[in-house]
Amino acid sequence: MKIHFIGIGGIGISGLAKYMHYLGHEVSGSDIKKSIITEGVASLGITTTIPHDASAIKDQDLVIHSAIIAADNPEVLEAKKRGIKVLARREALLDLLGKKQVYSVAGAHGKSTTTAILASIMHGSAIIGAEAKEFGSNVRYEKDSSVMIFEADESDGSFLNSNPHCAIVVNAEPEHMEYYDYNYERFYESYKSFIKSAVCRVLNAEDPFLSTLVGEVEASWLYPSRDISEIEYTLKDGEPHTRFRLKDLGVFEVWGFGRHIALDASLAILAASESMNIEEVRSKILNFRGIKKRFDIVGSKDNSVIIDDYAHHPTEIRATLESIKEYARLRGLDRITAIWQPHKFSRTIDNIDEFISCFEGADELIILPVYSAGESSREIDFKELFARYNPTLADRIKRDGESIDLLHGSTKLKSLDSGLIVGFSAGDLTYQIRGSA
Repeated sequence: MKIHFIGIGGIGISGLAKYMHYLGHEVSGSDIKKSIITEGVASLGITTTIPHDASAIKDQDLVIHSAIIAADNPEVLEAKKRGIKVLARREALLDLLGKKQVYSVAGAHGKSTTTAILASIMHGSAIIGAEAKEFGSNVRYEKDSSVMIFEADESDGSFLNSNPHCAIVVNAEPEHMEYYDYNYERFYESYKSFIKSAVCRVLNAEDPFLSTLVGEVEASWLYPSRDISEIEYTLKDGEPHTRFRLKDLGVFEVWGFGRHIALDASLAILAASESMNIEEVRSKILNFRGIKKRFDIVGSKDNSVIIDDYAHHPTEIRATLESIKEYARLRGLDRITAIWQPHKFSRTIDNIDEFISCFEGADELIILPVYSAGESSREIDFKELFARYNPTLADRIKRDGESIDLLHGSTKLKSLDSGLIVGFSAGDLTYQIRGSA
């Protein structure tokens, strides 16, 4: 088929586009601006149009678009004018994944890491919402396997169409509630439908909502507080590793720091053990090398470390900060500076009390402007709300070798060049902190 993907610069849509390309389809795509993702897609020989333009629509058989693409997008209008089938990503998933044995990972946070760990353990194709360092991409294609390891997305309800053979749920914390019209019953029913549609289920029994399903749903339940024990953190060539005991299955080791890493790994281990020998699982998990933008060490010298992290939900930030404190201790760094670029006005306002408390443990807090992700601007008084931290409000940062400059307009407010510096964002802070923006 000839398939065109609108919004190919998004991590989810780019994954589907790459996978269809590897299957042998003729793939094209478009986005509003160039990015590292669009350049990576184009490097595979996928024709990419920047910005969106009706001329990108020619004789394709199918057009697939991301959730944020509006109905009046010129390519959507041109495709409909030509009688070409147009589907949102969530609508296309059943056709794209319907013939695969899908291990589908869902949750408000932790799902990318869990999916990537599972992909390291199991043989099969994988589509992840982040770049796995093990294979340097968000997609792995295994021609000879019917298994698909897939990061499912609840933000647009598309996880319901992921055709799960095995449903793995890290947590079911309310997120993207604007899609669910702030209807919590609808949100939780969606998770329940997702779980019940699978024949294999691996669930975190200590999540407040998932715990209500114990006894109602047959599953491999994980009780992190009692099933995960003897957690130890070690450095290997400066890289973080967590060692832990899981139930009666013995000791495992995985790249990364923190109880949340042990939890993600444990869910992946339980899912893989459905079809694999546990000793093979114990060996294969060592292939995991982390994922880009998750505890991603992007700068290091004797007295400082710079880390880029995708955490953009209060629970994620709190968990990552706990891990970072342990990493800083082992590295002998006595100061932690957090740089936060809030992601979306709706998420920030909906969770403002949790955001205010989640930075406890940071010695200094830098707050950048909200990355809107297409939302309309709303007033948030960060200086007043986060007064307990005496935050520095900056417009942007600039990487200068192994230090970071904080900028307000063209004025340099200060430089950060010692201690542990961590950026939290799902926006473009990742490019600023790496020195590529």
